[in-house]
Amino acid sequence: MSFVSYEFFVLFGALLALYFIISHRLQNRLLLLASYIFYGWWDWRFLILLFASSSMDYLWGFALDKEHYPSLSRQRRKTALILSVICNLGILGFFKYFNFFVESFVELSQKLHLHADLPLLKIVLPIGISFYTFQSMSYTIDIYRGELRSTKNYLDFLTFVSFFPHLVAGPIQRAANLLPQVIKPRNLTLENFYSGTQLAFYGFFLKMVIADNAATVVNATFHQSNPSSPAVILAIYAFAIQIYCDFCGYTNIAIGISRMIGFNLTLNFNLPYFATNPSDFWRRWHISLSSWLRDYLYISLGGNRKGEYRTYLNLFITMLLGGLSHWAAWHFVLWGFFHGLLLFIYRLLQTDTAAPSPGQRRMRFWLSVIFYFQLTCIGWFLFRVENMAQLVTLWHAVTTNLSFAGCSAPDLLKILLLWVPVLSLELWQFSKNDLEPWVKWPVFLRVPFYLAMFYAIVLFGTPEKNEFIYFQF
Repeated sequence: MSFVSYEFFVLFGALLALYFIISHRLQNRLLLLASYIFYGWWDWRFLILLFASSSMDYLWGFALDKEHYPSLSRQRRKTALILSVICNLGILGFFKYFNFFVESFVELSQKLHLHADLPLLKIVLPIGISFYTFQSMSYTIDIYRGELRSTKNYLDFLTFVSFFPHLVAGPIQRAANLLPQVIKPRNLTLENFYSGTQLAFYGFFLKMVIADNAATVVNATFHQSNPSSPAVILAIYAFAIQIYCDFCGYTNIAIGISRMIGFNLTLNFNLPYFATNPSDFWRRWHISLSSWLRDYLYISLGGNRKGEYRTYLNLFITMLLGGLSHWAAWHFVLWGFFHGLLLFIYRLLQTDTAAPSPGQRRMRFWLSVIFYFQLTCIGWFLFRVENMAQLVTLWHAVTTNLSFAGCSAPDLLKILLLWVPVLSLELWQFSKNDLEPWVKWPVFLRVPFYLAMFYAIVLFGTPEKNEFIYFQF
């Protein structure tokens, strides 16, 4: 079930009709039921895996909690953690990467003139498997580190893992943040309900008007066999708009509807296209994943504690696995390598310089923003292609086919009309250091703002049903 579907509005409306008049315990059971309906709407078989994975981590939590088993040695607890991680990554690896590694091995063997005939399985990838796997892994790891106690209530734990607003595309919630909000009674206020509604509404606008219209330009170009260089470049910039408004739109809806029912999810986007360097970008883009990779992978590898060489190696490993975590394809590995290379170069070139004047600082900031946005778009090119063959084809088109065929003025105008209102609002958000400024606007500004978004959705929302991009990850 998607947020942009009639079924979701029926489900969420039914939940709201009951949620505020029942007890906290019944609220949790209602959330669990709604979450399983929401997730099982795509394919009821997905529920089996979600239930099994959640149950497994619930049991691992008890084994890892030293207060439940004080006699268990640290070495045995470490062994239990390793087994827990292997189980989680084993499930994720089978469903997401089995065919990828088999195909890669067969291709390599053919190039080496060896015979390798390995079977491929018809595996259906469960939606959002990476997100809920990372979430429940954080639960067991935090218990092992002594930062969290295991929860006794089995149904509350199932609700924590399957909480539907963020289940299929994040933000990835740490157990330390979300689980207490499930267990303890929630503070339900009209202020949070109204602000959550407004944030979700803005998310629907970003997805249905901006992202889906940008997608028409992107898809038309990337499906051509030999597009022109200007057409590809325009499509890359259009994809930068599409993926941001698509994913940020989903996050705003997830955070907004969660706030309406008393939950506070962690921030996932903080004006990422205002980043001035690669480190700054990952503090602003998909914050829940980048912080997860930092805390559970990069730091576990040693972080920057084992010398300069190991620091760079750990950065590359983290970014390569971060790229592969999105999808089992070599162009995602290349995307991860590209961002690892940017982080490596940035750390290498960092020097102490004299403090610039305020005017120089502003100029340097905006030049850095513009420059790094171009690098980000190169990364999005690697992200958007469907395979390495298409990457080579489109790169050849960019460097050789310099005609303007296929790059129409209406497409350029569409991208400008889509980006200008979003960029204008983000400049306001940046200048005020406030990601939800509309909440504080007077009524005479707020009402036209919401009406403009409503009519934009009605008049310019695309008729095609485009799923959120990150559903496939």
